[in-house]
Amino acid sequence: MDATARLPIIYVRGFAGGDAEIEQATEDPFQGFNSGSTYVRAGVEGDILFYQFESPLLRLMTDHDYRLFVHGGQVAWLKAQPDGGVDPSTVWIHRFYDQASGARGEQKPFRMEEAAQALLDLIDLVRAKTGAPRVSLVAHSMGGLICRCVIQKLIPDRGEVATDRVDRLFTYATPHGGIRFDIGSGLLEKLRDITGVAGADVFGPDRMWEYLNTAGVGPRPDDWRAQDLPDAVFPLSRVFTLVGTDHEDYTAAHGLSAWAVGPKSDGLVQTESAYIPGANFAFVHRSHSGRYGIVNSEAGYQNLRRFLFGDLVVDADLAGLRLPGLSRERSWQADVEVSIRGQKILMHEQTARHLCPVVLRPPEEGADRPYPLVTTFLITDSSVRPPDHEESRYVLHVRIFSLRERRDVGRIFDFAEHQEQVADFEDALVVDMDVRGGRLVAWATWASDITTTLEDHHPEGDPLHDERPDRQGYWQTHVPLPRGGGFLGPDAAVRLTARPRVTGSDAG
Repeated sequence: MDATARLPIIYVRGFAGGDAEIEQATEDPFQGFNSGSTYVRAGVEGDILFYQFESPLLRLMTDHDYRLFVHGGQVAWLKAQPDGGVDPSTVWIHRFYDQASGARGEQKPFRMEEAAQALLDLIDLVRAKTGAPRVSLVAHSMGGLICRCVIQKLIPDRGEVATDRVDRLFTYATPHGGIRFDIGSGLLEKLRDITGVAGADVFGPDRMWEYLNTAGVGPRPDDWRAQDLPDAVFPLSRVFTLVGTDHEDYTAAHGLSAWAVGPKSDGLVQTESAYIPGANFAFVHRSHSGRYGIVNSEAGYQNLRRFLFGDLVVDADLAGLRLPGLSRERSWQADVEVSIRGQKILMHEQTARHLCPVVLRPPEEGADRPYPLVTTFLITDSSVRPPDHEESRYVLHVRIFSLRERRDVGRIFDFAEHQEQVADFEDALVVDMDVRGGRLVAWATWASDITTTLEDHHPEGDPLHDERPDRQGYWQTHVPLPRGGGFLGPDAAVRLTARPRVTGSDAG
């Protein structure tokens, strides 16, 4: 088994604003990572069936044999253990709010840099006691900013390299670009940042400059962007940002904040702020927290486990497109959904109905990925993947459509030729994968060409031709769009690219 598959995992929770929420956080030994969820779906007869997701913590334990040590105070217990004497396949909780709890009798105000320093201390302690070279960080909301403070500021300020301590960073609904409001014309942000009410100024640009910038001194440059993580500081291939798109459920429980940030959000973090440019990502229709929260969701967990343990990276892109009539007034977009055999959820939903379609723009000359659709991670190592997880079939559902705007009278939709909910192209690519002789082989069929049920469909004939056999461990093929996509050009295709996951100190 690859050593990186057994790295310790440290979970960092999100923001608790105010004393009451801090006390609630400190009363939970697992800081919410143990929370599951239940939802309903229609059964065979159309009746209601319940489906339970147990929690990411429990699933890491049952699926991947991780352990959670609970010995009162985990830090004190760890310090008492011999170096290298603790199993590295363990999950640890960064309980940074404990010092701010009134239950200690010596309540201290929360400060981002102190929480980050405590996390760095925990990282080094866990590494020493487990003998693991690095740890994986998993964080929700503000927890991702604490992790970035460690990676982007604390470690570089020591003149050291973050990848010597941290292997991968996975964030759920983290406001990497801060939190902005759709109302108030910037007044609400200024009021928040000046008063620092409940410590919420950590989501404003000036405070983010202080704890994310290596120099950390002087005024913030006008062109500085909080959500940029320099690849030279920490390789973006090691980062995964999970973006939530369900603002409505969060609105039901937190109406004021959801109303303030607007509908293109998870109810608290706007979509465009929840990712790091250049990093891996997925969109899931989950809210920031609550009963349909992004952390306690099967979709979130399936993305997490593949990112942590996947040994193969697969990109799906559109290539060779000729977009008819593309202009300043006419744009093209795509909806993309990914499902996996055996899973009751969609792994990725980037759609117009959730206000986050893929915008198809002409690619830059020489771009590696002309029209990126999705990147996913496959677990092909049977020693890591649970034996009942076959998951060899992926379905990529693609809709391509155009929209027109009238700019002579302001930016309004031109509905003269519009047909609502009807795409110019729509189909699903059924991809079956296997690993033979250490190399990926695949078969792909458009659903419109399948004459049986999907369950009865089995790949036939030779696998897809590898167009890059000269590239060691690199596999690529083009699957032409079916006849219904002919208007997009004779070379229009879905391009599938697979490559091994680079691990360890050479990752990046």
